[in-house]
Amino acid sequence: MGISAATGRRHRRRLVALFTTAVVAAPLAVLAGATPVQAAPACTKSTGSHQKKVEGFLGLKTDGRQSAEDCKKIRSFQTKHGIRPNIGYAGPVTWGVMNLMNKQKAAGKNPNKAGKCPTNKGRIACVDLTRQLSWIQDGKKLVKGPFPVRTGRDRYETRTGAKKVYWRNRNHWSTLYDVAMPYSQFFDGGQAFHSIKGSVWSPPGSHGCVNMRPADAAAYWKLLRNGDDVHVYGRKPGT
Repeated sequence: MGISAATGRRHRRRLVALFTTAVVAAPLAVLAGATPVQAAPACTKSTGSHQKKVEGFLGLKTDGRQSAEDCKKIRSFQTKHGIRPNIGYAGPVTWGVMNLMNKQKAAGKNPNKAGKCPTNKGRIACVDLTRQLSWIQDGKKLVKGPFPVRTGRDRYETRTGAKKVYWRNRNHWSTLYDVAMPYSQFFDGGQAFHSIKGSVWSPPGSHGCVNMRPADAAAYWKLLRNGDDVHVYGRKPGT
């Protein structure tokens, strides 16, 4: 059965009104923050291979069983330090970061106890790849640090040996990786001390530079000069 012209016009007006309302409402919803949020990955219920060690590090009950509290605390640690997937699983990567932190803490104020960084060159910046630590000493006297650092990952290792600071750029920008490198102090080709955003414990490592926390890199910037010695030794875990 057909419809009258007046009825057709009323239908058309309703359709236009509905279409206009939908088009206007969508941007308003976006502006109001009503866009859908992707769900975070589920917190695992699985017991990790290093469960007890991770629990102990975090001050949790060391029963070796995964609980909701365990997962929450482990996941928070993983998120803070860029460990993926951050689902609260107490695996080897998470424990590896924690174990490294323990070793760094054990260095205390005598990081050169083993005498692996030269003490006959005056002021020198030492980089211990094994413990991922760096400090500045003058002879046997500790001047600054030790600071936790992040050095080159597998196949991008920070090169070992005797170096010298040869170029400094306070606001360097890497054209190779398209990233800011504040407080850059180059000591071996494209390898340099510089600060990064995020955690210096974030795996797997840098592309060869010695990554530092902003305040630590700023302290190095104030102390080091072109021509100062740098000594890199050891081997980064996982390389």
